[in-house]
Amino acid sequence: MSELSLSGGAVSSREAWEKAAAAVLRKARRLSDDQPDAAVWEALTTRTLDGIAVTPLGTPELAAGLPDPGLPGQAPYVRGTRARRDDGSWDIRVLHEDPDATHTAEAVLDDLENGATSVWLRLGPEAIDPAALGTVLDRVFVDLAPVVVEARADGLGAADAFCRYLDERGVTPAPGTNLGLDPIGASLRGYTGEMVLETVVVEGARKAAERGIAAFVVDATAAHDGGASEAQEVGYALAVGAAYLRLLTAAGFSVEDALAMIEFRFAATDEQFTTIAKLRAARGTWNRLAELCGAADVARGQVQHVVTSRVMLSKYDPWVNMLRTTVAAFAAGVGGASSVTVLPFDAPLGLPDAFSRRIARNTSSLLTAEAHVGAVTDPAGGAYAVERLTDDLARAAWDELGRIEEAGGAVDAIEDGSLVGRHRAVARERESQIARRKRPLTGLSEFPNLREVLPERTPYPEGAEPVQRYGAAFEALRDNPVPTPVFLATMGPISAHTARVTFIASLLAAGGIETVTAGPTAGVDAVLAAYDGAPVVCLAGPDSAYAEWGADLVTALRAAGAQWVILAGKPVDGVAVDATAATGVDALAFLHETRGHLGAARAAGGPAAENGADA
Repeated sequence: MSELSLSGGAVSSREAWEKAAAAVLRKARRLSDDQPDAAVWEALTTRTLDGIAVTPLGTPELAAGLPDPGLPGQAPYVRGTRARRDDGSWDIRVLHEDPDATHTAEAVLDDLENGATSVWLRLGPEAIDPAALGTVLDRVFVDLAPVVVEARADGLGAADAFCRYLDERGVTPAPGTNLGLDPIGASLRGYTGEMVLETVVVEGARKAAERGIAAFVVDATAAHDGGASEAQEVGYALAVGAAYLRLLTAAGFSVEDALAMIEFRFAATDEQFTTIAKLRAARGTWNRLAELCGAADVARGQVQHVVTSRVMLSKYDPWVNMLRTTVAAFAAGVGGASSVTVLPFDAPLGLPDAFSRRIARNTSSLLTAEAHVGAVTDPAGGAYAVERLTDDLARAAWDELGRIEEAGGAVDAIEDGSLVGRHRAVARERESQIARRKRPLTGLSEFPNLREVLPERTPYPEGAEPVQRYGAAFEALRDNPVPTPVFLATMGPISAHTARVTFIASLLAAGGIETVTAGPTAGVDAVLAAYDGAPVVCLAGPDSAYAEWGADLVTALRAAGAQWVILAGKPVDGVAVDATAATGVDALAFLHETRGHLGAARAAGGPAAENGADA
């Protein structure tokens, strides 16, 4: 009989745990009576979008034989680039891109005076004018607060403008200041420039070296925003970093000097364990790549700027974004990020206001000053499941690096479409899981509120880069709500039909469809008395009611004018409906089909249209 170590030093047998877990799964109908208790492992194991298995329980066997992750602050840097955070915090970096230079200057100062420690400025025609840097940074002590600039359309031009500004100020920029060049990342996002890649890299590096600052940000969020998995994001970052190293060393820079010029930017999602493992894997694999390039141990630590994912945010019920970004920021900090940017909760709606910026920067402050998350280096280190996931992600990322290199490197892989093709394949699988609500989006695909009033924000400037958010398909349905409601033919007392009503009403609301209910009923006549002539009807009740009088109710409803009849739950023998909706249904397909029948009835001038059902 094998043993499992539990919290507090308690010990239990594997068989006892399996028996307890199996009892719960059988009660939830996720495990049949004839399946052995040991089947719980397969039933509860999930897989990441990279196909990596994540078991329900961390056991010593998971970490057996894994490479030594080392110590924090030492190669291979899996456990962090520093032995400890001196102040128990990470660099709190705030993003600003509002073209109104005067307003941005006030906002930057407000952030720095209230907890932020560095600034990230997006420059360009769709953001801040590079010529306005003097206004934006007029009251910023750039020798104390690092500034990172970014311009996707003309990175070298923006770098020139920033360098001129620094020269005019005549101060030594704070450590961590970065020109933010990433021409390969800009190319992946669809920006094309006339400058030759080698020219951008070499000229940018020389400008940075003259001023003692960094030159490049390998922005792996370009891959993340395009749908990439965690391993694909890290593999892409390794390939781009390798490309810059090749160009820099070919231009005469030592490998150590070249490494010092490069910072990495990764996305953090609300899937905390994969985010933590991704950051640990990224540092370990970058250490290995730098080692193969002949770099000394002390030069191989990866500087990581982590930003909460833009594509995980939701336009609807944006307040939930505060929860998403809090979990993501926690994961970034636990995962060892050097700098963390929490995007404001209202980012999907437009330019953030003072309140949302305050909440964003305070998220990191609360995590570090109140929860003391940064006081312990690599708190997830040693956890069997995290160490296993870190190693699996590292291996998958290294394989992705190999695929990119086989295509000729990052630039060629982008140009031939192979890189984007792999990212899109993962995006399609993620979209399929979201459509079936296996990846639920609270406030959007789950528990939507059709009565909510969204906060108003200033729209982004024309030309701002759009992103395909994870919930884009559901957002599109909500953007165009259906005026005709679905009639819920509730069967039995409230206590009997509440579960099914809650399920189907939430599902329909996710597609912008209102519902009206019959209320408590005792039979066919009671339902018909409440029926309002809606073209689409959904039966919602317990299985016993479906079996007893479901067939008669369907017949009566069709005779009364129902054109499309749905049953909430799995199909029932003898109850002839047009569609069913149960857990695991392709929600998007179901919603489009239902909206189609509602729209067809309205166009035909059916009863609902005549009754003016526009609420």
